[in-house]
Amino acid sequence: MTQPRIYMAGPDVFMRDYAQHKAHIRQWCDALGLVALCPGDDEVKGESKAEVARRIYEVNIALIEPADYVVANVRDFRGHEPDSGTVFEIGYAVGRGKKVWCYNTPTQDLLHQIPQGEPGYCGEGMHIEDFGLPRNLMLAGACTLVSADLHTCLQQVARWHAGQR
Repeated sequence: MTQPRIYMAGPDVFMRDYAQHKAHIRQWCDALGLVALCPGDDEVKGESKAEVARRIYEVNIALIEPADYVVANVRDFRGHEPDSGTVFEIGYAVGRGKKVWCYNTPTQDLLHQIPQGEPGYCGEGMHIEDFGLPRNLMLAGACTLVSADLHTCLQQVARWHAGQR
């Protein structure tokens, strides 16, 4: 049987040491019998910023397509929510029928994560959903949320996959 292919979604592509991080991900996956499909944002070239942006989109979509599963880093990114590109990739994968695991999921529910102005509302006056979930209900309903790091999440994926055979 072929090894399951895992698309690695997340804001990790913005890390200063992303190339080294990708190498670690590939080692962890290999040790677990998984194949890491890591975005190559750091490898894409183009003549203009618009061309590079378009190519990154195309490359990442092309990596999601053959993936068996998606593993996504949903840590807070530039605020109190996950990276919007990661959330897009999750939605795309779910729409394509792929199972998604989200790691770095907070342990507290949203109501306790977001600073409140008046009770139940953020500082901008927007209602904070109170379903007892650590992420937006659309992510929680579509994905397996893991309140642990990437390596632990990959171990869960490998165990789940082994149980599916």
